[in-house]
Amino acid sequence: MNHKNPYFDDVMSTHVLIRQWLGGEVAAPALCADLLARFSPDYSMVTSTGKQLDHASLTAFFSSAGGSRPGLAMEISELRLIQQSDAGATVSYREIQTLPGAEITERFSTVVYEKTADGTLLWRHLHETWAA
Repeated sequence: MNHKNPYFDDVMSTHVLIRQWLGGEVAAPALCADLLARFSPDYSMVTSTGKQLDHASLTAFFSSAGGSRPGLAMEISELRLIQQSDAGATVSYREIQTLPGAEITERFSTVVYEKTADGTLLWRHLHETWAA
């Protein structure tokens, strides 16, 4: 595995921001703005329960969910580059979430990245599936 892969780095750093924001470690609105800036305006998602989200619903979720999951821990592993081109990449990974006093959740996720003309990596689509 190439540990210097910019897409893998982005998956990891995005999840750090998600954990900080949802866990309430950082309550500054600037963190939420930095997090949302990582997602394409054309973002789409299929959640682990089969719900479909777009950029507006993602924005509404993150905007209202800051600090909603105190103690949240996220473990990202098994990063795999499925495809990469000048236009972006597709990466899969395993995600385990734990909350104090709650059941551990585990999912497999696939993110499709778009790479802008200036080299910015944006999350274009995310598909999550509960682990069996």
